[in-house]
Amino acid sequence: MNGLQQSLFPDLAGILRRLLWSGLLVLLVSTFGLTACSDNSETQSVVSEDGNAELSIALTDAEGDFVSYTVDVVSLTLTKANGTVVETLPLKTRVDFAQYTDMTEFLTIATIPAGVYVKGSMVLDYSNAEILVENADGQPVSVSAANIKDGDGNVVTEMEMSVKLEDRTHLAILPGVPAHLSLDFDLKASNEVVFTADVPAITVQPQLLAEVNVENHKQHRVRGPLKEVQVDGNKFQVYIRPFFHHVARNNHRHFGVLNVETDDETIYEINGETYQGQTGLELMADVAQYSAVAVLGDIKHKPRRFIAKQVYAGSGVPGGDLDVTRGSVIARSGDVLTVKGMTFLRENGSITFNDTVKVSIDDSTTILKALKLGTFNKNDISVGQFVTVFGAVDGIGNDRIMNAANGYARMEISYLRAARVDAGEAAPYDFVINLKRINGRDIAQFDFAGTGIDAANDALANAYEVETGALNVSGIAVDDHVRVRGHVTPFSSAPADFDAVTVIKLPASSGSN
Repeated sequence: MNGLQQSLFPDLAGILRRLLWSGLLVLLVSTFGLTACSDNSETQSVVSEDGNAELSIALTDAEGDFVSYTVDVVSLTLTKANGTVVETLPLKTRVDFAQYTDMTEFLTIATIPAGVYVKGSMVLDYSNAEILVENADGQPVSVSAANIKDGDGNVVTEMEMSVKLEDRTHLAILPGVPAHLSLDFDLKASNEVVFTADVPAITVQPQLLAEVNVENHKQHRVRGPLKEVQVDGNKFQVYIRPFFHHVARNNHRHFGVLNVETDDETIYEINGETYQGQTGLELMADVAQYSAVAVLGDIKHKPRRFIAKQVYAGSGVPGGDLDVTRGSVIARSGDVLTVKGMTFLRENGSITFNDTVKVSIDDSTTILKALKLGTFNKNDISVGQFVTVFGAVDGIGNDRIMNAANGYARMEISYLRAARVDAGEAAPYDFVINLKRINGRDIAQFDFAGTGIDAANDALANAYEVETGALNVSGIAVDDHVRVRGHVTPFSSAPADFDAVTVIKLPASSGSN
């Protein structure tokens, strides 16, 4: 590790354990060197003589009210019709399932024997669980280990959950034909939370769902060190190394290698600058092997491939020597943002979940925008926007203040949960929704004052106007539940209130919570 890396992370292993590779670490991946793990718990992929194929396995989660649901995944096995059990997870790994309500993470790519698989099983270790739930005031409350119990009232230490792979979820592995399995640990359905005198208790009865070779509407993410770039082939390869695991040169203990395809629409953020298409890929070729990268994109099938939409590489996450606040802008007054999410303090490596931080920005703050090229300024950040801000934090608890002068702020993709409402004939935008949640937070936490061109045009939660552009929303009727991804429109510019990238119609049973 070089001098700069040592000065930024004097106790890298300890800091990584505290970060638990939460969503925040996506933004820090390129600020440190990747080193070998000393864990000796690696297991080998099973390969049979009758042929084998590559299977990618991803994790996701249905939406819930957990701020954090961090447990250790001990094993992930697949069972063939003949009873053969194949372990696909090379290392025990720590996972925060709460961050996957709008995201699917590549967990591992395993080479497994050909055949028909009839069951998938995951073993979770709760002995060091870190679970936080929101109380009635929207504040995070930690659940003690003694209050995490199974359906029989026993304190949970280790628990196995399984899913049958049958009918449309049957998993047939053919020699040489890659496949994809998405596992959904439904937190909301699997956990019953009860508060007694403001003390939370959880009953865990896990439900694991599976999807095979489905083009899931959730965005996929892969993280890990760079293997190589093939400019002529419009792709690069990443050693899958999710969560807090890291890897070193000549160390092959990783979760497989993923081919990442790129196209003319792929956006790159490299060394604090943004590029698009071939230019960005050519600059990726100059990034040193084993440098950490993070990629957001979509998985496609026939043939199976992962196509990058946004790539972070090199020192593409700026401000490695700065504190970081990541979360939703719940209010704005002048140049002060109120951000609720989590804060990472570089000096001591501490991380605080669901913190409320006043963030001061000015004209010296560099503003970036996920999936977008161009020049942006402080006025582009409005209420409801999901942001990552680098600066200097002072104070403690909800009295924290971040000064982002000469720092950085990235406008990430924001997520809405809502139901479509009747816009009315005079409305300037025909896609209007009744908001329930923004970035997983209850809409009551947001103050939309100042979002409009004047007070009369400030955003309204029950009549939130969405610019859909060329998106086809003709199949979405009034009262249909929707998930909308995109960016909030600039402060003091509404209407519209939101610029959509995707609009997904949800099953009626899913609701908008």
